[in-house]
Amino acid sequence: MQVHQVFVSVFVCVTSNMALRVVGFFILVCISIFSRSLTDASLEREKTLAMVKPDGVLGNYTDEIKRVILESGFNIFKEKISQLDEEQTATFYAEHSSKSFFSSLIKYMTSGPVLVMVLEKENAVADWRALIGPTDARKAKNTHPHSIRAMCGLDSEKNCVHGSDSLQSAQREISFFFNEMSSDEEVTTHDEL
Repeated sequence: MQVHQVFVSVFVCVTSNMALRVVGFFILVCISIFSRSLTDASLEREKTLAMVKPDGVLGNYTDEIKRVILESGFNIFKEKISQLDEEQTATFYAEHSSKSFFSSLIKYMTSGPVLVMVLEKENAVADWRALIGPTDARKAKNTHPHSIRAMCGLDSEKNCVHGSDSLQSAQREISFFFNEMSSDEEVTTHDEL
């Protein structure tokens, strides 16, 4: 009888120990899955608008720019070539309408086709802005010599590329080129030409 009691005691002890290990393993798996989902959510990919302006398209820089984009970890989600008219350009750059350079900006942006792309990457807006460099291509050549504007831009107007300056601008600009813009959509300002 005592052997039987010892056997039962050992069995209960071993079974309890295994149960604790199984519960512990289950908790670790749950924590791992939960933390992975939090990490995945924090690494959500952004989309931003990238435009190669007429001087970039006509200067045959598009292949080189796309190569740099891809090598920098971006995915080109969508792209199209478009010829902007004066009305489209005035709408896209509406926040600059009161500035002295507005008419020359319209003339420049309608002088040839543009390549419009939706780029996708974690931190896409900021990374694209860093890759293109300062608005003034002359400054970019000195301060950011490996930037896209240093590679193919001429000055602050003919600077080869455009990049959204915020997620809100990116959403508006992507909608402008790849969807119909609703008539009640507010045009928000951005600093970028």
